Amino acid sequence: MSSSPGILDGDEYQIKIDLEEDCSLQLQTQSYQRLFDMKKGASQTMEVHMGKRSSFCYLPHPSVPHKSSDFVATNNIYLSEGCSLTLGEVLTCGRKLNGEEFAFTKYQNLAKIFLNGRLVVKENLLIIPSKINVKSIGQLEGFTHQASLIYIKETIIVNELIAEINDRLSVEENICFGVSALPVNGVIVRLLGYKAEQLYNCLQSLNNLFSLKQLV
Repeated sequence: MSSSPGILDGDEYQIKIDLEEDCSLQLQTQSYQRLFDMKKGASQTMEVHMGKRSSFCYLPHPSVPHKSSDFVATNNIYLSEGCSLTLGEVLTCGRKLNGEEFAFTKYQNLAKIFLNGRLVVKENLLIIPSKINVKSIGQLEGFTHQASLIYIKETIIVNELIAEINDRLSVEENICFGVSALPVNGVIVRLLGYKAEQLYNCLQSLNNLFSLKQLV
């Protein structure tokens, strides 16, 4: 459990995790991650090295960027043979009820996933509201919250899993989603919506689906 009241201006978090063979870790946060008003900016770097057949799951609570916050997160994850990875995030538009919808300066979350030392997946979420019209076509198109989820495991049948994900998410109201196969044996899910809790619960529901798959 990683607990934090939020990220302040000038903070630099560094997380390093080493998983031995056949180990399993689920890293959790305690509450919504607030990114407070900033002048210089803040950052977080996480590096995860996974031994053979290890499992790592990181689905943090939604991030809430306050007005003028500037935050960059970098995740470098190194997988070995037989590993299982679940990595997700939920980003809100900020404190909407306080009139701070997309009032932050910058938000970036960069994930690089390596398999046996080779870069196989690179996911880069970058939003600079002053330079990008988040409501335009090809961006959020009127939605205020977004989420993504990456799942990698050698033994899953990707086409079957995509169908099950579509079935599970299709019952949700007021969201838009898509599921794609990765270059390696895995999937990426993207969601758009209006409520952080709903998107977060969607990720948790999909993680439960993945966990059941791992027991088979």
